[in-house]
Amino acid sequence: MKKLMLCICCILLLVGCAPAAPAPEADEGRLRIVATVFPAYDFARAAVGDGAEVALLLPPGVESHSYEPTPADILAVQNCDLFIYLGGESDAWVDTILTAVQPRGETLRMVDCVDLLEEEHVEGMQAERGHDHDEDEHHEEPEEDSHGLGEVTGMDEHVWTSPANAAEITLAIGERLAELDSARKEAYRENAEAYAAELTDLDQRFEAFFDAQPSRTIVFGDRFPLRYFAERYDLDYYAAFPGCGTQTEPSAATIAYLTEKVRAEQLPTVWYIEFSNHLVADCIAEATGTQTAMFHTCHNVSKAEIESGATYLSLMERNLEVLQQYFA
Repeated sequence: MKKLMLCICCILLLVGCAPAAPAPEADEGRLRIVATVFPAYDFARAAVGDGAEVALLLPPGVESHSYEPTPADILAVQNCDLFIYLGGESDAWVDTILTAVQPRGETLRMVDCVDLLEEEHVEGMQAERGHDHDEDEHHEEPEEDSHGLGEVTGMDEHVWTSPANAAEITLAIGERLAELDSARKEAYRENAEAYAAELTDLDQRFEAFFDAQPSRTIVFGDRFPLRYFAERYDLDYYAAFPGCGTQTEPSAATIAYLTEKVRAEQLPTVWYIEFSNHLVADCIAEATGTQTAMFHTCHNVSKAEIESGATYLSLMERNLEVLQQYFA
């Protein structure tokens, strides 16, 4: 955080000393959108088509919880027409930027586009040090200012993991773009509606898959940022860590509990998420004689994935294929 504040102070000094820069001519009439995480970036890309520029702040392969914006990132936020961010614990640094550097454009928080669920600590999950969920229940959320500031306390921020939510967020982005650029409003809305329709179809395919399963229990030997996915399809889940967990080594009790759960439920697979070393999942799978498989949460993507044209839709379709192979 100290590094972030130093970057902001330097930028403010440079901006204050420099003459006003002329508006860029090459991008005249085209909106500039900046998104913090891959889902927001992908939904915005789908909505704009070729009518605007969309930039992703979080570099490929980087963990959002430990990300620190560069001076160039801060300037991009300040100068864009629409800044889309999550609004949760993993991008809490955004509030620091928006408080210190007044953006010229508008902001949109993904957590404001859907109904939120409370963070959940399920049985067997490793407790986070210094985190008391009972206190969270009595914590009042601060009022928001004109730029949507205000920490989302006690609520699960991983709203995009449900395809149904993803469709709602895409529509919200399309509507905000239509308000910002009336000349292209119909195109933005049509693009957003088309992508939302594909996401709705995917949602129905996930629903049909889980409806056909005799059991809806899953075990993750990893963090579990999939509360909205689990809620949507009525899944019983168990995991080593919560979605925004910072610990990487579970207790012996957590390992033992998850191992016994896999045995008792006769589950064929222990799951882990992208960019994980999957050591915990491997340990549980070895003890139970089961297999492991990855579920991509789409929080971020690798360089190879983004270069190959990966989208939220393509990654979630791949998840469905993996579920069809490893779940039953």
